[in-house]
Amino acid sequence: MYVIAHLSDPHLDGSEEARSRLRRITAYLRSFRRPADVVVVTGDLADHGLDAEYAEVAAELALDVPVLMLPGNHDVSAPLRAGLAAYVDAAGEGHPVHQVREVGDARFVLVDSTVPGEDHGLLSKDSLTWLDDVLREPFDGPVFVAFHHPPIALHHPVMDQWMLQELDAFEAVLTGKPITALLTGHVHNAVVTTFAGHPVLGAPGIRSTVPLPFEPASPGGGLVDTTAYPGFALHVHFPGEPLQTFYRFPV
Repeated sequence: MYVIAHLSDPHLDGSEEARSRLRRITAYLRSFRRPADVVVVTGDLADHGLDAEYAEVAAELALDVPVLMLPGNHDVSAPLRAGLAAYVDAAGEGHPVHQVREVGDARFVLVDSTVPGEDHGLLSKDSLTWLDDVLREPFDGPVFVAFHHPPIALHHPVMDQWMLQELDAFEAVLTGKPITALLTGHVHNAVVTTFAGHPVLGAPGIRSTVPLPFEPASPGGGLVDTTAYPGFALHVHFPGEPLQTFYRFPV
């Protein structure tokens, strides 16, 4: 059994509100009778991309299991690399922050889908070439591709402006590759769908939830509901069996 704790969108900003919501998740993880094998955080680690925010991320996610992180649209590459050097192992400097990490029996291809200064996602031709090369490498174990912006339309009048763009080339790279699942965040909702023949598993937002257009509006009437329980996903892999995903919302 291999257990992935999949977190997303803590948006740490030095406030007690953001910190306490993340701590509900980390306290739950620390209480496991059998620790997760790895924690994967799919972006928007910080809210403004500041040095102090990444110091807070590093402190709050100092767990007794390996922790992998990748950027979201609220993150900034240079301070992220500097402040999270113990967690992020990416070649080069600045943007993009692509990584390939192996933890136990699994490989994680962590793709930077961000566009500096923008909220939507996009993978450049160079990024797609890098990803194609990595996915062609032989690996005897489950392979997870993680990135911030999910390759779907949420059919939300605001969120759909900020989704991953130019999907055809991305789909062509992923199709036919030996991928166990695609792990995403960004939309502050637990999402399960498919893309390029692979499962897409989105973690709920830790900092807030985005109500769908047909759901009750957030209490303040804005885009996000900061009163909804923070949540995360557990992806459980048994060799030779389909991946299982469970969602948890600790109180």
